[in-house]
Amino acid sequence: MRCPFCGSPDSQVKDSRAAEDGIAIRRRRICPDCNGRFTTFERVQLRELVVIKKSGRRVPFDREKLARSIRTALRKRDAEPERVERMISGIVRQLESTGEADVPSAAIGRLVMEALLGFDDVAYVRFASVYQDFQHAADFAGVLGELTADERVEADDAN
Repeated sequence: MRCPFCGSPDSQVKDSRAAEDGIAIRRRRICPDCNGRFTTFERVQLRELVVIKKSGRRVPFDREKLARSIRTALRKRDAEPERVERMISGIVRQLESTGEADVPSAAIGRLVMEALLGFDDVAYVRFASVYQDFQHAADFAGVLGELTADERVEADDAN
């Protein structure tokens, strides 16, 4: 593994342990050249996924890009990092288990929306505003109306 500090091609693993409920391996590494310490994560990848954008362009799936967009939606929200990682891993597993190597970006967006809906209402609205390309305040009102309608249904089901 290349050192992120000095670029040396070698690093030594000092500690390995299971992470993310056994889905990943966390490795603490040290660079023999600059003594820099850093952490890497190793995950099982079932298949190489390719995202098909709205424009038709094909790009390799990037788990970190998915994680950044979810963390952006959750910015300044009280969300446990482990729970967020489990949500991200769950979305990736769903994508990999479809059996398809080509995944439309809209399908990824729908999975994120479903995951955020049960996770955090504010993050759901934030993500929806970008994913659904909100242009007007009425777009927000529509999503908020859906959320409150869902809450009313859940309250009725509880009674």
